[in-house]
Amino acid sequence: MKHRVLICGIIDWAQDDAIQLLGSIAEVLYLDVPDRAAFLQAFQPNGKYDGVVAIYRTNGSARRVGKFDKEVIDVISRSVKWIAQMSAGYDAIDVAACKEKGIVVSNTPGAVDDGTATTALYLLISTFRQFSVGERSLRSGKWRPDVFATARDPTGHTLAILGLGGIGLRLAELAHAFPMRIIYHSRRKVEKAPEWCEYFEDVYEMLGQADVLSISVPLNAETEGLVGEKMIRALKKGAIIINTARGKIIDEDALIRALEDGHISSVGLDVLPNEPHVNPRLLEFPGITLLPHMGTETRDTLHKMEIRALTNIRDYVLTGRGTDLVAEYQ
Repeated sequence: MKHRVLICGIIDWAQDDAIQLLGSIAEVLYLDVPDRAAFLQAFQPNGKYDGVVAIYRTNGSARRVGKFDKEVIDVISRSVKWIAQMSAGYDAIDVAACKEKGIVVSNTPGAVDDGTATTALYLLISTFRQFSVGERSLRSGKWRPDVFATARDPTGHTLAILGLGGIGLRLAELAHAFPMRIIYHSRRKVEKAPEWCEYFEDVYEMLGQADVLSISVPLNAETEGLVGEKMIRALKKGAIIINTARGKIIDEDALIRALEDGHISSVGLDVLPNEPHVNPRLLEFPGITLLPHMGTETRDTLHKMEIRALTNIRDYVLTGRGTDLVAEYQ
C-alpha cells in the first residue's frame, strides 16, 4: 500500500516534477477543503486525509487552513510524521509541538539564497543611493530629487550580516564585489565562510563597526524582537538596516524611534511584522525603501523551492528520512 501524501497548497512551477518525484511511490492528495474546521475533520478516522504520513505545506495554504499551530499538530499527529515547508521561513509551524508529537519539519534552504540575497542587495543599493526617492519623484511627474546630501556609495563601507547562513553568505559574495568590508555574527563561526568575512563573537562589537546591518536569521521564540532598542542604538549613527528575514525580528517601535531622531539614516525592508498591514508611520520617511515581501517571488526561485520540498517528501517516503531539517532538530 502506498504512503499517503497531502499537498497543502498549490504547486505552481513544478507540477510535472511532482508527478515524477511522488507519483509512483505515494498516493498524492490535494487540499480540497473549504476551511480550517473541515481540514481538521478530514484527519479524523475515516476522513479523506486519514492516514496521511507527510504534508507539503505552502504559506499560501494559510488563507484556508491557518497556521500549523498546536491545535492542528495535535490532530494531524495521528498519522503525519513529516511536514515539508515550501519556504526557508517556518514560523507558521509550531515546531515545539511537532517535536513533542514526533513530527519532523523541513524547509528549503539553498533554494531561496539567490532570490533573497539579491533582494537584500537591491535594498542596500536603494537605501545607500536613495533610488526609491528618485523613482517616486519621476512617477509623480517631477524630475530628479535633491538627494546628494544623503545619498552615499556602498563602496568602502562596512556590511554587517546577522546570521551567516546560505542567504547571508550569498549576500556577502555580492556585496564584497563593490568592494565592501564584510563582517558577521552567528551562533558560531562559519567554517565555510571566505577568509574576507570577519567573524565577531560579540554582536555588539560588530554592530559598532557597521554602516549597514542585514538581518538573515530565522524567526523563532529566541529571535522575535531581537533587533531592538539596544542593538539598534549600538549601530553607528547614520547606519542603515536591511531586513529580508521576518518582520517581527525587529522591534518596529524602536526602529521608528531611531529613524525619527536620525540614529538610523534609512531602512530597506522586504518584510514587516503584521503583513500585509504596513505601519503608516513608516510611510512618513521618504528615504526608506519598502517592498511587499518579494524576496523569493521569481519563477526560478519558486521552482527550486517546490522541487526541494517535494524531494524532502520523496526521501522520507522512500527511506524514512529526509534532509533540510529545521534548526530545532539539529
